[in-house]
Amino acid sequence: MLRLLLLMVLVPFTGRSQTESPANHYNQYLADSLGADAYGMRMYQFVLLKTGDSTITDKEKVTVLFKGHMENISKLVADHKLIIAGPFAKNLLQYRGLFIFTTKTKEATEALLASDPAVKSGLLKTEIYGWYGSAALPMYLPFHTQIEKSKH
Repeated sequence: MLRLLLLMVLVPFTGRSQTESPANHYNQYLADSLGADAYGMRMYQFVLLKTGDSTITDKEKVTVLFKGHMENISKLVADHKLIIAGPFAKNLLQYRGLFIFTTKTKEATEALLASDPAVKSGLLKTEIYGWYGSAALPMYLPFHTQIEKSKH
């Protein structure tokens, strides 16, 4: 009896995974809406943030600049221009964080970075690289808002 019950429960799951391939789940509308190529990928702009060359000793001014940096990140996310942003742990190379932009060109990315007070002031400097990744990457953002208890 237990064997029959296990078969009834497990067979639908094992049978499905063996007979269906990922191609059976292809969604043309979704792929098109995300700008996906045939591999489900697209180009992004990957930005490394490093410690800049500017030295500002006024701690209040630094606080204001980094507050503006965080506000700018929120604005760029709301505008669907920025999909990943986050800091690195301390490291010897002085990498401070990363951005992944939905922009297609380095020039468009530079224009957006010019709106960041910490970059404009020289507290942060940037390196920009084209990056080929999953077109589904922006889809995590609505879920993030559901698990974010408080903002910065």
